[in-house]
Amino acid sequence: MNHLVILPILIPLLGAALSLFIEHRRYGPKVQRSVAWASMAALAVAVALLFAQTSQGHIWAYLLGDWPARLGIALVADGLAGWMLATTLLLAIACLLHACTGWDRRAPHFHALFQFQLVGLNGAFLTGDIFNLFVFFEVLLIASYGLLLSGGRGLRMRIGLHYVVFNVTASTLFLIALGMLYATLGSLNMAEIGQRIAELPPSHLKLAKAALGLLLLVFCAKAALLPLYLWLPESYARAPAAVAALFVIMTKVGLYAVLRVTSLWFDADAGAMAGYGSDWLLWAGIATLLVAALGALAATRLSVLVAYLVVVSAATLFIAFALGTPGTLSAGLYYLPHSTFTAAALFLVADLIRRRRLRAGQRREGEQTVLPGKTVPGLLFLVGAVAVAGLPPLAGFLAKAALLAAVPDAHTAVVWTAVLGSSLLVIIGLTRTGIRLFWHVPGAEDEVAGPHPGPSEAPARPFETAAACLLLGYVVAMSVFAAPLMRQSEAIATQLQAPDRYLQDVRGTLPQVRQP
Repeated sequence: MNHLVILPILIPLLGAALSLFIEHRRYGPKVQRSVAWASMAALAVAVALLFAQTSQGHIWAYLLGDWPARLGIALVADGLAGWMLATTLLLAIACLLHACTGWDRRAPHFHALFQFQLVGLNGAFLTGDIFNLFVFFEVLLIASYGLLLSGGRGLRMRIGLHYVVFNVTASTLFLIALGMLYATLGSLNMAEIGQRIAELPPSHLKLAKAALGLLLLVFCAKAALLPLYLWLPESYARAPAAVAALFVIMTKVGLYAVLRVTSLWFDADAGAMAGYGSDWLLWAGIATLLVAALGALAATRLSVLVAYLVVVSAATLFIAFALGTPGTLSAGLYYLPHSTFTAAALFLVADLIRRRRLRAGQRREGEQTVLPGKTVPGLLFLVGAVAVAGLPPLAGFLAKAALLAAVPDAHTAVVWTAVLGSSLLVIIGLTRTGIRLFWHVPGAEDEVAGPHPGPSEAPARPFETAAACLLLGYVVAMSVFAAPLMRQSEAIATQLQAPDRYLQDVRGTLPQVRQP
């Protein structure tokens, strides 16, 4: 049995436990940060090794307690899981770098909550059991509640309460859907469910559709699909910069869940359930894309604009995954880390700009008309804007071009119109915001960049700028190494469309590894 599969969950879990032990006052922040970075280094080694193996086509099934998959808890590492783990790791490194410059001192239990967030994220990507997907969802959500509300007051607390209530409601529906699913199919193992759906008698079909539809609804709510996206813009915009950047990956967890269950349960062999939900997911994704682009155009604060861009990226991925062709899946998988890194970087850039504008407004009482020290944040904003708008030569352009080229003829007109139209609206919104940010500095009461919570008005520290540069460096690297990365995304898409190996490996009492 390959114990490497459980390490991305076990390492941050141990790091979180150790972080709780050293939070006593006699331990300084340097000790806490040392533990956090040691945990991150160990996690990086484990994820790198696992990614190297899964990128070769291996599928590893890990049975906890060595129970059969149909009875116990199964973890499964395939190409998609490795891709998501690598994306999460790279994002977490930059977020931790930004937080360790000082914000972590003002957030009680920050490092423990950060590690628990990684436990939930990595567990959600590795689990082969739908109930344990619910468990890991709750782990990452509980950690996110603490990260969002730490040190908050006033408006952020009220918005944070809305975020908590929405997600608790969605989790309740998730649990109800699991009960209905188990009552109908008699299993919660993803591979076993795929087999039983194909063998489902007609008398159970309606109840199964209701349970699976409710489950997809919950995943769409987590991924901010229209009309269930209203919780996201203000929640992300009001979160501290490092937290907002980390939260970008959370919408991708919902998207990952949709992609995972649809590829396993609703493939061509699923009988009456084949392609279930793909049509309405496509049209909901198109509607979300246009509404989110209009929201970005109308945003008066940079942080809110970036939050709407997170919704734009999620909607684009819904379109790619709902179309379900090898080309659109491959383009979507390549676009996923790109959009994650770009939106996270823009949250950090928004914090840099906010500090400069706030100091300028306080110092000159609104008389200064040019942002001081604007060269570095201006260049970072420019790179981020080009990337998120999908302009050449960066990876966003390559991903959208690949997506549009692979759209089936039946959907060409509507998808091209939605993707290109939304990109135009995003370009206009970013251009207008950039002009207001860098050529007009109002007083602090008219802060276009948006008032991130927290009392920090000190100049940006070098490592905070370095964190934003690191995320945009990922984007540039994805553009430079586009060919091998797109080949890898194509291999993952092919693996998703032929789930037989995944199903066979998980169903067995003992895990087996099959060469491609």
